[in-house]
Amino acid sequence: MPTVHEANDFIIAPDPAAPRLTRVVEGVDQTGATSALSVVEERPLTIYLNGQEIVTAMTIGDYPEYLALGFLKNQGMLLADDTVTGVEYDEELETVVVRTARKTSYEEKLKKKTRTSGCAVGTVFGDMMEGLEGVTLPAVELRTSWLYALSARINRTPSLYLEAGAIHGTVLCRQDRPLVYMEDVGRHNAVDKIAGWMVQTGEGATDKILYTTGRLTSEMVIKTAMMGIPVLASRSGFTAWGVEIARQVGLTLIGRMRGQRFVCLSGAERLVWDADLSSVPEEERKHRRKSAAE
Repeated sequence: MPTVHEANDFIIAPDPAAPRLTRVVEGVDQTGATSALSVVEERPLTIYLNGQEIVTAMTIGDYPEYLALGFLKNQGMLLADDTVTGVEYDEELETVVVRTARKTSYEEKLKKKTRTSGCAVGTVFGDMMEGLEGVTLPAVELRTSWLYALSARINRTPSLYLEAGAIHGTVLCRQDRPLVYMEDVGRHNAVDKIAGWMVQTGEGATDKILYTTGRLTSEMVIKTAMMGIPVLASRSGFTAWGVEIARQVGLTLIGRMRGQRFVCLSGAERLVWDADLSSVPEEERKHRRKSAAE
């Protein structure tokens, strides 16, 4: 179940102490001394849409219902006017079945899978770009003060990323407030969990910012655009195709966001430069070391 905090805090936040998400593994360090390290778990989760098996994803295992809903939504298999009649998770079988009132059949679509550059082998179907035809995101302003406030808050939040590494985080935000923080071994899974939460709760997208620790690839840009979110920001860098698609759909794209620094490669005309840089601290050393290691 989601971790619910005060009204001015996260709606869902990471729980690095959850026993199913990590395990302690013993090894030796560079001196030969015994070392115990907390490492992230990976589990298979098979997603069904009605009676059809769609995909098996490797995931840390939290929020499986959100992951299934968000994956199907972002792949264009769950339509905006679909009525979801049930979402059934079987922990023992490691499956989620999403049921809709509409009869579905995606045999042809499943033949056009494309492996993506995402960690943990993300999957995008061959016709996903077709879903972007005619998509133009709202031209909303983005204040630089919001970016710095979000970065500082998210970087200080206890997470599996800080506890064990080898994981990506994605955060749904509104202005300078982070709302929902999801993590997973693949950044695409973390985004899909947020998409699933938005489907389940009916949360709107046009006033939101999506923050991620991962690279700004074509897949990340497409998913953000499909969700209707007008701003995507990251600690990491860009791919050329990701930038090209962002400019095509009017997505404001911010990368390399660390300390006082960031780079905007799409949507710079929508930035409002209201931050006082003298009040923005440089990034803490532990974040710089972890970023360099990954």
